[in-house]
Amino acid sequence: MPSAPGYVRNYKQERQTAIARGEAKGAASDHTERLRARRVAMKLGMVKPHDNKDLDHRIPLSKGGSNAVSNFRVESEHANRSFPRSRSGALVANHPKTK
Repeated sequence: MPSAPGYVRNYKQERQTAIARGEAKGAASDHTERLRARRVAMKLGMVKPHDNKDLDHRIPLSKGGSNAVSNFRVESEHANRSFPRSRSGALVANHPKTK
């Protein structure tokens, strides 16, 4: 649906709302951190532009991982973005079962 005629987007308010919701962390969001990590990996020759490879964090940023090179691993897009499934197609739990 198009915006109303004369509508002007309030970017400052959008940014404040995003910070209040926890979608952005100060000056750099997780997405920005991931882009920085990719640039570092490109400088080190781990990945190349448009190589269909993802730079994966062994310990995700959302779980307290860092952007240290030791936390990087290169995986295919499919391996990094898909979830394990059972023969029936149901998602398989991604954590060890407890007794």
